[in-house]
Amino acid sequence: MRPELDYRAVFAATPSPYLVMGTDLVVVDVNDAYCRATGRSREELVGLHLFTAFPDNPADPMADGVRNLGASLERVLATGEPDTMAMQRYDIPVPDRPGVFEERWWSPVNTPVRGSDGRVAYIIHRVEDVTAFVHARRFHPGDHLAERAQSMEAELYLRARELQRLNDELRSAHARERQVAVTLQEAMLHSPDLARHQDVAVRYLPAVGSLNVCGDWYDTVDLVDGRFTVAVGDVVGHGLEAATVMGMLRSALSAASRAVTGPAQALEVLGLYARSVDGALAATAVTALIDTRLKLIVYSSAGHPPPVLLRARGGCRLLDQATDPPLGARPEHVPRPQAGTAYHAGDTLVLYTDGLIERREEDIDTGLVRLTEALAPMSRLSPQRLADALLARLGVAGGARDDIALVVVRL
Repeated sequence: MRPELDYRAVFAATPSPYLVMGTDLVVVDVNDAYCRATGRSREELVGLHLFTAFPDNPADPMADGVRNLGASLERVLATGEPDTMAMQRYDIPVPDRPGVFEERWWSPVNTPVRGSDGRVAYIIHRVEDVTAFVHARRFHPGDHLAERAQSMEAELYLRARELQRLNDELRSAHARERQVAVTLQEAMLHSPDLARHQDVAVRYLPAVGSLNVCGDWYDTVDLVDGRFTVAVGDVVGHGLEAATVMGMLRSALSAASRAVTGPAQALEVLGLYARSVDGALAATAVTALIDTRLKLIVYSSAGHPPPVLLRARGGCRLLDQATDPPLGARPEHVPRPQAGTAYHAGDTLVLYTDGLIERREEDIDTGLVRLTEALAPMSRLSPQRLADALLARLGVAGGARDDIALVVVRL
């Protein structure tokens, strides 16, 4: 048996300079190469904010190292993705000479490290000191070939900085566009009735790399006599087009749930409506009516993964006895199936979209087994904690390849 790998020894011995910081940008560790590159000891750096340890050179009015590095670190925290920076001049303090800075050039890469909840927990700041290269390329007066080489290098450097500026502007524009998309999605998913249900938790995660809008939805509708419905649905595709179709179907199902007698009839109405909506073909939905007086769940599904009933005393049951093809799939109208099951106080109903369970090269049954196994020990958690714990347990707390909508109802 091989001995357990000593990761701290590996980190310390890595030849490239590495600095590790928390999300507050406070240094938590550095390796030996970083100490050699900066002339600082580990004891001097650990516990300091990065920009307290390495401020801009006050003698250089053009110094922008802190601004550029800070923007890169913010991008890593916001996106959870690595960020490679252009070559930077970032002078560093000279040890034992207060107020004196040494000219340095660096090639930095900032990489996120995710915690068990899927969120960024640390950032690894890796740098290569390219100062010697920059200095070596500088010319002697009268050396016309060297002058031309430096002129070309200066032009390349300026173009690299201009490219970085343009990339920053593109990122800002994308951030504004993303904020508009977030506002739109929040408006489309607004559910006044949901605010009255303290025992209902919802989560919405767009696909990783998407604009933050998608075709997944959730809704809650209050009825009379202690009854209410919960629903989730999924429109094929991503982006504003899918979100527009989602908004239309969600509103139609909300209206139908208030006007007809049960989930099956509501999905029948929605299916008829979906035939007249471009982009609604193959959309899926599941809706469940919860009767708190009779302690009864009545449900119907249009091509959607089955809800899960998590028993307070342990064990899970898939509500898969009323499954039908997706909306608009049948050319002729056919009544949809409906089924019911009793529940006990303290049970939990979980509805979700397929992004929660589906993985590439796996069939849906594998995903359903993984879901029920993850839920089984969570019956005592509150809906909010259960929702977060489930996303983390399934490895999608930071998003997945597909959109995810999740509704957790404590009955």
